[in-house]
Amino acid sequence: MLNRHARGFFTGLFSPIARFLLRAGVSPDTVTVVGTVGVVVGALTLYPMGQLWWGSLLITVFALSDVLDGIMARERGRSGPWGNFLDSTLDRIADGAIFGGVAIWFFTGGANRATAIAALACLVLGMVVSYARAKAESLGFYANVGIAERAERLISVLLVTGLTGLGLPPVVLLVTLVVLSVATAVTVVQRMAAVRQQALANVDGGKPA
Repeated sequence: MLNRHARGFFTGLFSPIARFLLRAGVSPDTVTVVGTVGVVVGALTLYPMGQLWWGSLLITVFALSDVLDGIMARERGRSGPWGNFLDSTLDRIADGAIFGGVAIWFFTGGANRATAIAALACLVLGMVVSYARAKAESLGFYANVGIAERAERLISVLLVTGLTGLGLPPVVLLVTLVVLSVATAVTVVQRMAAVRQQALANVDGGKPA
């Protein structure tokens, strides 16, 4: 998927920054927390004010911390369960703020209930996608599959929301959110099917599911 294909590019781009921050005594956890706070502030202040372009720009800048903190952890050789847990938990908060901020604007000043509802659908289904993977992995299964992973969802919504703030017809954002919600729902089904297949294989092989 897109996030895996782009990993090498972003690693090369941000590695010098990661090394600089480590030398300055900044920890990966600090970058994770600051990045999440920036995303939440941008999404829940600028979006509800109708500042869709500036909100998307600010969110994008802080969202890049999700790449930077991982590089820092690997550079330091201390990537482990705590960092993964913190990163995944704060990612859910950031995602909720982004789609929630879009929904708030279109429920209020944006006056487009369909777009607001589509944003909420993306929010809820995105949480289910993440939960499905986490629950599957806690049971010993693999569920990192699907047509709409987090990177694709965020890039799509930030790009189109920002362009809407620059004059793109709002209907384009509505269509984007509807497509994202459908793709996310399909991803949920794909992850459920993948886990079911593995569970049945374990049963057939005489192993507990």
